[in-house]
Order: sequence, then structure tokens, then C-alpha cells
Amino acid sequence: MLLFSFAIIAGLVLLIWSADKFVSGAVSTALNLGMTPIMVGLTVVALGTSAPELIVSATAALEGSSELAVGNAIGSNIANIALVLSITILISAIPIKDSVLRTEFPILLLATLAATYFVWDAELVAFDGIALLAILIVSLVSLALMQNKVADDFDEVKENAGLTPRKAYSILFISILFLLASSHILVWGATGIARELGVSELVIGLTIVALGTSLPELAASVASAIKGHHDLALGNIIGSNLFNLLAVLAIPALIHPPELDIKALHQDYGVMLALTFGLALAAYGSRILNRQYIGKIVGVLLFASYLGYLTLLFQQSVSV
Repeated sequence: MLLFSFAIIAGLVLLIWSADKFVSGAVSTALNLGMTPIMVGLTVVALGTSAPELIVSATAALEGSSELAVGNAIGSNIANIALVLSITILISAIPIKDSVLRTEFPILLLATLAATYFVWDAELVAFDGIALLAILIVSLVSLALMQNKVADDFDEVKENAGLTPRKAYSILFISILFLLASSHILVWGATGIARELGVSELVIGLTIVALGTSLPELAASVASAIKGHHDLALGNIIGSNLFNLLAVLAIPALIHPPELDIKALHQDYGVMLALTFGLALAAYGSRILNRQYIGKIVGVLLFASYLGYLTLLFQQSVSV
């Protein structure tokens, strides 16, 4: 048990470090190849912030632990909204931009409904994975055409990514190796603990792994709030959840199609649905009430819902 716990901690530390280096190396590489800033932001930066979830899910699926991969995708979305965003809101209320209400929320809600259609039968097959990736491409193209968002986010990343081509390629290559190695260590530790405790891999993916892979988003959102850039947090969470739903969830479907516990899936996916649409309701409702921000009451409710969800999972795992 101690060895597995150490593997999880070491894997998470290496995963977060390598994901940060991956973003810097990937952005510089993309710029050196002549990509435009908006496309770099919508692809490379978005991919980089979701790199931990993507690599962990791919590693888990390749090792036959597709339940852990699915749990990681769903659990990360739950953690992003109910934990990451709630803490950010408690630090500073989040202003609601018109662009978020006009483009990002509608795209996220439509993508969420589309993903629900494919996963609700508790089976993810190759066709489902291809369809999810196709929806992701359409969503990214729609975002690129409808707005110039990500420019602010990209500028901050670009400042730290002005690398020479040779250095950018080296960092990119090394960070990918560390991403793969740290993901393997994390998955090994998580599945080992699941076996030791008699807990399903889905639950481990929903909790330990999901929380761990959401740490980069938590660190970035808290740092943004402290620096006064808290208005970026909502857009970042929406983008991350979009990737988790359509890319991370597609990986196990393409590599090792899982058969899931339909009762557990409906419960956990249902929580994610409720949080996603609840957040949208809070955002649109605030604007209807002539409020320009999401206030701390919403932050408290989101945080309380996350604690309640973890308590429910713990009680269920103990009673099994």
C-alpha cells in the first residue's frame, strides 16, 4: 500500500511538471512552424492543459484499465467545476463575459449532450470515439470562427515560451517522455490501491486520479485569481471540460472499449451533467438579474457539492 501511495504522489508531481514543460515546448515549436496565435491557443495550449488527462487515460486504456480512463474524464470535469472553479470564485467573484455566454457555454452544453448520447448505454466503442473526436474538431473550428478568445491566455504562455527551435524540440521531446513515464507510474499506483482496497477502478479514476490531473487547472486558476485575471478562469474550465469530454473520453473507446457499470456511470455522469448545466444556469441567471459576475454563494454551493459527492463515493466504496 505504501509503495502504491508513493507511486501516485511521485507520478502526480512528475505529471504536473512535465505538462508545464510540454506547453512551453509545444507553443514554441508551433510558433516556429508558422502557426497563428489563435490556432496555437485553441489547439496546442488547450491540448497542453489537458495533457495529464489525455496521457493518463491513454496509458490506462493500453494497460486494460479503461474504467479508470473513463473515471478520469468524468471525475476531472466534476473536479474542474465543483472544486477548481469554486475555490477560484471564493477567492474572487468571476465576471461573466458576453463571449462566454454567446459561444463557449452553448458549445460546451451541446457537446455535453452529444457525449451523453454516446456514453449513456454504458458502452464505449470505436465508433463512439471517432464521433466524439469529430465533435471536438467541429467545436474547436466553431470557437475559432466565432471569437478571438485565448489571445489573453496565449500571450501569457507565449512570454514563457520564447525558445529557440532546437531548445523547443528538446523540451518537447523530453516532456513527452516524462509525461508517458509519470502517467505509467500514476496508473500503476492507482490500480494497485484499487486492488488493495477492493475499490473499483472507476471510483479511483473519479477521485484520486481525477483530482491529481486537475491540479494544473487548480494552480493556474488560483494564480489567475490572485493576480486579478480571475475572469479567465471560467473560459479555461469550459475549454478543459470540452477536451475531457470529447478527447479524453474518446481514448478508451478507440484503444480498449470498456463495459461500464451502468448504475455507477449514470450516477457519476449525472453529477457531471448537473454541475455543468447548474453552472450555466448560474451564469445566465446572473446576467438576467443584471449581475456581471458569479458570486461567492455559487462558489460555496459548488464546493459543498464536491464534498458531498466525495462523501457519497466513500460511503459506497465502504459498503461494498
